[in-house]
Amino acid sequence: MDILNSPTSRLFDWPALRLLDSPTLRLLNTSTIVACAGCFRLYVAILIAAIMPTPLIIIAYGLIVYSTYTLDRALGCEEDTVNRSELSGANKYIGIGVSMFAFLAGAFILATNQIYLASILPFIIGYVYSKGLSFGGYTLKLKGSMGSKNIVIGLTWGGSIALIISRFTPNILTVAAVFLFFGIKMFINSTLFDFKDVKGDLASGIRTLPVCLGETRTKCLLLGLCISLYAVLILSMLDGFLHPEWTLLAVSFLFTASFICFYSVGFEERTSGFTKKFRQWMVIGEWPLALFMQGAVNFIF
Repeated sequence: MDILNSPTSRLFDWPALRLLDSPTLRLLNTSTIVACAGCFRLYVAILIAAIMPTPLIIIAYGLIVYSTYTLDRALGCEEDTVNRSELSGANKYIGIGVSMFAFLAGAFILATNQIYLASILPFIIGYVYSKGLSFGGYTLKLKGSMGSKNIVIGLTWGGSIALIISRFTPNILTVAAVFLFFGIKMFINSTLFDFKDVKGDLASGIRTLPVCLGETRTKCLLLGLCISLYAVLILSMLDGFLHPEWTLLAVSFLFTASFICFYSVGFEERTSGFTKKFRQWMVIGEWPLALFMQGAVNFIF
């Protein structure tokens, strides 16, 4: 009996079920983890800034993060044919439509709280990052220069969080400390993410830091930056610019330092479940674990 053509197999061969494993659905889902991580980042920023905005603002920020990264995936680019082959064949128009809907929903929620630039800035920069802007014969594209795209990512997401925080506190030093923390954190994470794309970047002539400096020197640079950043955060908490969330800070430092030391180019090609998903665990797991540890410490003491 031909199992593939049996009545049972045809019973489950519905368009809705096929969509669950389609490139289009993978396109729509690929930014979900990043959006959740963005929500946690903003929540931690709220804690260390000691402010109390409505929870809807956190949801709105997650929608902005989701829309920006989904737009990047949907528009695609030359190196993504190598780096994200699993999205080949996805309907980019559905991706763009969902991205626009998420952006408008997030921007509306933020606007009702008199927050405007925090939604517009990432979306515009995200478009320039993906497609570039043409001026005569010159095209400005943020995705291809050594380290510049990582700086732009840090400025964009650190700046958007700082803009939201500034709506609820008049202390410019608090806003500056939040901007510095999350801006440099995003610079470090985005540079580490470039490790997984080295093959495609080399093929496309994209000059990322891992391509230009190599894995070891890039890690040394990031580790030095990480240690300096957390030293500044400790001073900011001691001086009262930030609320002293010591458990959050300690767990975050351990996560970031471990990510820098142990993640490598070859991780994405391994078959082991945890090893292959190491990057995703580090992205989504940092702040939930830090918040859990903070709750445990507060309960004990």
